[in-house]
Amino acid sequence: MITPKALKAATAAAVLLSLLTPALAAGDAPVIERRAWSFSGINGKFDRAQLQRGFQIYKDVCAACHGLKRINFRNLSEPGGPEFPVDSVKALAASWPNQIFDGPNDAGEIADRRGRVIKRPALLSDPILGPYDNDKAATTANNGALPPDLSLITKSRTGAAEFHGPVWAHPLAMLKDMATGYQEGGTDYVYALLTGYGEVPQYRRSPSGQLVPAASAGAGPVEKCVTITKGEAGKPDVCNALQEGMNYNSVFAGHQIAMIRPFTDGALKYQDGSPATTGQYAQDIAAFLTWAGDPKLEERKDMGRRVLLYLLITSLLLYFAKKRLWSKLH
Repeated sequence: MITPKALKAATAAAVLLSLLTPALAAGDAPVIERRAWSFSGINGKFDRAQLQRGFQIYKDVCAACHGLKRINFRNLSEPGGPEFPVDSVKALAASWPNQIFDGPNDAGEIADRRGRVIKRPALLSDPILGPYDNDKAATTANNGALPPDLSLITKSRTGAAEFHGPVWAHPLAMLKDMATGYQEGGTDYVYALLTGYGEVPQYRRSPSGQLVPAASAGAGPVEKCVTITKGEAGKPDVCNALQEGMNYNSVFAGHQIAMIRPFTDGALKYQDGSPATTGQYAQDIAAFLTWAGDPKLEERKDMGRRVLLYLLITSLLLYFAKKRLWSKLH
């Protein structure tokens, strides 16, 4: 039988474990820097010019491998998004490389006499498809790796921005995030990932077999290691080298990613004169993908402000009504 004292001790241990787990789990995880975004906070809004630049990055770079199937072409012209002119979006949909396959034609055929699948140009009501007709074709073209659809990529990576401070500060950080409405963890992660490409770190071995950064060590052969497995019981460290066909990324889990560096400085030119740098590209596409994952963000925040105002007014009215009704009984 569990005594009340034992129950209290177990509850306290569970609470302590819940506080310790995020901080301990973040020990080997990369630190995702929080950036300032125009859509952060309760009054945040998307920067239309940034969304338009972000779509340019998606169309010219990301669309070569990734789809955006939860976004229809018409969304690009709707309020709250990039707000491109409708005629421009119609032309864009009609010229989109991967056309739409609706199924059998009027004659019940699913292919023409030459065996070619019947497709049609996209309309405003159609989704923005990637370059592949199905997942099998995508994995075959990418050496077995399936490029993810980017519609909800920032939503699915929200938890990547972990807390790295001391254990006692974790509850305070959580309260701060609740007060400020922090929801940009996935956006911060996408930016960090796109700017996290680089050269594989170099190490040299100490006399005891430990791997130390080459810059801080003496002479000796250099080993390139994406990660290091510490040797146990006096054994030398193990250098985990970059696998064939992979690329080093300081943010991606395991630091090995199949996706090549998507862009470098000067790869694309912006019509509005914005800097043609990797950082600017990453910032713009991260903002665009955030909108793709939450196209109604501005509408949702506006409704939230209205609800808060309504609740405030209702609370005041209820308070004064209570004072008036109960004043006769005192």
